[in-house]
Amino acid sequence: MKSLTTAVVLVTLMAGSASAMSKEGCGGECASCHPLSVKEANALVKDLGGRVTKVKFPAMRGVWELDMEKDGKKAVAYLDYGKKHVIPGPIFNLATKKPISGGAQQPAGVTKVNPALLTPANSIILGNPQGKKRLFVFTDPDCPFCAKLHVELKKLIAMDPSVVVYVKLFPLKMHPAAYDKSRVILQGPSAKLLDDAFAKVTLPAPGPNTPTKGVEENIKLAGRLGVNSTPTMIFSDGRVVAGSKSATEIQALFKIKKPHK
Repeated sequence: MKSLTTAVVLVTLMAGSASAMSKEGCGGECASCHPLSVKEANALVKDLGGRVTKVKFPAMRGVWELDMEKDGKKAVAYLDYGKKHVIPGPIFNLATKKPISGGAQQPAGVTKVNPALLTPANSIILGNPQGKKRLFVFTDPDCPFCAKLHVELKKLIAMDPSVVVYVKLFPLKMHPAAYDKSRVILQGPSAKLLDDAFAKVTLPAPGPNTPTKGVEENIKLAGRLGVNSTPTMIFSDGRVVAGSKSATEIQALFKIKKPHK
């Protein structure tokens, strides 16, 4: 009974945390904003003993479900999106009084795409338009992680004048207002409006003549490339890096060269 009571309390606390998180932008497909690989999960829990074999999304926001093994025994644990707390399972649903269970396994992210599919069309251009170091970034104006990366991209182009960044507006379905914001930003195109969007400044409403073509083409391109989350960076050699990185980390990634065959 003590175990059940503890689990119920944890569900209540985590549900509150997840609700607050959804207000920040991750209100639907959690995998888009919260990817976690088995490798990263193992690095996080390595000092606790046991090995993570699968990462899943349970029927509760705010946590990943970890399938774990130790000494031939299997168990389940939960890791919060802040990557600070590991909760031994099971966790019980208050309504059904049954343990929650994970859904689909965390999908493996795309790591390489055909760079020939990438063009400057339908982009906000940051940095040196003639720059030899090209970076394509799929971003969502309502994604908090994209806002964080945007700050780092500005630092990057200030650090390295040979960098050009093509920002492609890719509004996620979980952010209902992002589509119209993307239309307005691309109409210019306007780097200033993109800055305003990330700064939570209210953008002008789209008018009857505000096009949808650019945004729709970006959405189709993302589908062809296998990009389903934001932010996603793609380097000119086709390497894909999901999530936000610091300016220094991105600069270092430019220096990684493809191995000779």
